[in-house]
Amino acid sequence: MNVICSTLNAKFIHTNLAIRYLKAYAAPEFTIKLKEYTIKDPVLNIVSDLYQAKPHVIGFSCYIWNIEETLKVVNMLKKVDPSILIVLGGPEVTYDTAEWMEKHPDVDFIVIGEGEQTFKQLLHEIAAAKEYRNVSGIAFRESGVVKITPQMNKLDLKELPSPYRFPEDIADLGKRVTYIETSRGCPFSCQFCLSSIEVGVRYFDREKIKADIHYLMENGAKTIKFVDRTFNISRSYALEMFRFLIDEHLPGTVFQFEITADIMRPEVIEFLNQEAPKGLFRFEIGVQSTNDYTNELVRRKQNFAKLTRTVTMVKEGGKIDQHLDLIAGLPEEDYSSFRKTFNDVFEMRPEELQLGFLKMLRGTGVRLRADEHKYVYMDHSPYEILSNNVLSFDDIVRIKQVEDVLEKYWNDHRMDYTVEYLVSNVFPSPFDFFQEFGSYWDDKGWSRIGHQLEDLFRRLYSFLEERSVDNLEVIAGVMKYDYLRNHKYKPRKPWWDASLDKGERSLLYKQILNHPTMLGNEFSQLQLDEKDLYKHTMLEGLTFDLGEYLTTGHLKRKTGYLLAFFDPSKDHTLIFSF
Repeated sequence: MNVICSTLNAKFIHTNLAIRYLKAYAAPEFTIKLKEYTIKDPVLNIVSDLYQAKPHVIGFSCYIWNIEETLKVVNMLKKVDPSILIVLGGPEVTYDTAEWMEKHPDVDFIVIGEGEQTFKQLLHEIAAAKEYRNVSGIAFRESGVVKITPQMNKLDLKELPSPYRFPEDIADLGKRVTYIETSRGCPFSCQFCLSSIEVGVRYFDREKIKADIHYLMENGAKTIKFVDRTFNISRSYALEMFRFLIDEHLPGTVFQFEITADIMRPEVIEFLNQEAPKGLFRFEIGVQSTNDYTNELVRRKQNFAKLTRTVTMVKEGGKIDQHLDLIAGLPEEDYSSFRKTFNDVFEMRPEELQLGFLKMLRGTGVRLRADEHKYVYMDHSPYEILSNNVLSFDDIVRIKQVEDVLEKYWNDHRMDYTVEYLVSNVFPSPFDFFQEFGSYWDDKGWSRIGHQLEDLFRRLYSFLEERSVDNLEVIAGVMKYDYLRNHKYKPRKPWWDASLDKGERSLLYKQILNHPTMLGNEFSQLQLDEKDLYKHTMLEGLTFDLGEYLTTGHLKRKTGYLLAFFDPSKDHTLIFSF
């Protein structure tokens, strides 16, 4: 029997762990082929590729990001070959299962919940007696009527075979994200999350996981992301794994974790700050909201003071980048409350701040009790909210404007010093800056067109100019610093008009050649000649002391200059001021 397990990933760099577990568990009785695509691939191309493999059974792993495209593939497959048996599984179809079966007659079976053992049992019945009632945790049709069998007990994760050692995966390990799990389940009950439905946390065998990580690194894996819902729920376990990864990692490997920050003890952070190499670990932290009443309504226990302590300690350690998440649209969090949540979290200056919108996932508490807060949301995936009793669609649109410019101007780190100046000195709060600029950006139609790096600077400058902010010439100087420090090579056409004419620049270059120490010892040691200055540097006038501002944050007004040296031997840029 020819069996394929397939999925449509959000991007090529992603890999699907679920279908690899199915393949591993089904062996040796069944040899499963894996076929991965992306949601951007043309449906006909996917169908053609699957059809040519001449499968008897195809299992699709389904999520909110791929269900719409997956169903298009299923529909077309059934048209070209009705004999192919279609099996769906995954979190998107585990809930409202009867509805899925009734609305989509092309689907023959749905595997509910944890699928390894169930899928293998289903394959046995397909190959032999076809007594589908004997398979636990599936939906199927009997004489045209949808039947659903009860789910079985949870698997012993320590007995699951490894899904990480397929030879066909080796070639792409260095190009894609490798997902790995060391536990299933979550101890918390957040009503917007599917993990809240599964009670308890189960662990895989630690030594097997360590052996798998060794194997993955030795075969080229560079980015390994742990999908555990709360990696640090057990302090001893987390410490053991951190120690192992620090001691055994290979150069260039990065490990990503979802952690619960308010339960992380200071001694664990101190250990990481002392022992972890810079860049080895990356933390993803779900803050979601700082509104206590909102957190109470979604049964989310969170001590924001302890969370802040953790994030601050990690940031001060300088070893680990942190990605913090917010969710707009949670119960009773209106626009004003969300503004406060945003400002509370931005105060910590995370390397990334992800602003998302509540998705009313099938099976979650917020969806089951949607009427209590008058939720209006999309009928189709991703089931994102459109409004509720305290947040209008107008509010949603405004917050989406914040999301747009936050991604471009903070998370991409093109203008760290500029944004810091603006949110600290010009606007009432960080949220107000991103909201005002985001609204301006949207009004100009820029959210619907592409942009180059220079465009980002020009557009911010035009916004500040139109708003008539104070000290615009100072802000422009900080923007020039941000622009130049991120360039490896001398830009051909920067976003501003030169502040110095040819004669002024020549005079300053002569002074620098005669007195290089005026730019400091580091510059003097470069021993640049006249040709180097003209070919590999840029010189701009300033109205403040850049060096003092970068060192102390104090703005001292004076006539000054910025010199950027684009070092051709090292592909990086040095900035000097005088």
